Amino acid sequence: MPVIPFVPPYPVLAYLLGLVLIAAGLSIAANLRARLAATLFGALFVLCVLAFHVARVAAHPLDIGIRTTFFETLALGGAALALAGVRVGRYLFAVSSVVFGIDHFLILGFIASLVPGWIPGGSFWAWFTGAGFIAAGVAIAANRMARWGAFLLGTMFALWFLALHAPRILGLAKIAGAPRNPHEWSSAFIALAMCGGAWILAEAAGLPDLRHGLFRPSAP
Repeated sequence: MPVIPFVPPYPVLAYLLGLVLIAAGLSIAANLRARLAATLFGALFVLCVLAFHVARVAAHPLDIGIRTTFFETLALGGAALALAGVRVGRYLFAVSSVVFGIDHFLILGFIASLVPGWIPGGSFWAWFTGAGFIAAGVAIAANRMARWGAFLLGTMFALWFLALHAPRILGLAKIAGAPRNPHEWSSAFIALAMCGGAWILAEAAGLPDLRHGLFRPSAP
């Protein structure tokens, strides 16, 4: 676990942070002081961005891996703040989505290689998902078709989780050591969290009611 430079790297702090995350997740899921939990969760992730990631991005601005970690953390913090009703959360999530899309176009070959072999047209899906990220981010930020943009972005993440990440962590994909690799599990649950974050934004804008093909009225 990364630590703030002036804080001693005591292992107990990592356990404490883990307990905080579990408590926040349970509070949100059970809807018990969910707004407070989401606010604190979002603030924690934004503080993590400031404490850990800004300096790394400034030192390595062209490193896509470092940039991705920065904006993943920012997007999850933004989604939590949006759940708490903090408007800036929407923009944090939207900007992150646009950056993800741009980065997709910078590494199209790698993205295409991640598409499971049983799905044809790997290069097409690399282009499609990059464009989808940018379109959804712009829609959410501009509040124009934001509900559809966020809903479809969340659906894209859900499909990624099911088609790409779940087979890896369950040992169904032919990836050596994947079920025991913490990075695989982390990537899987980041995708799942991003799915939930996008649907939070869709709910805030008026989630599409698939039973009637209409939108529920936006919450006041």
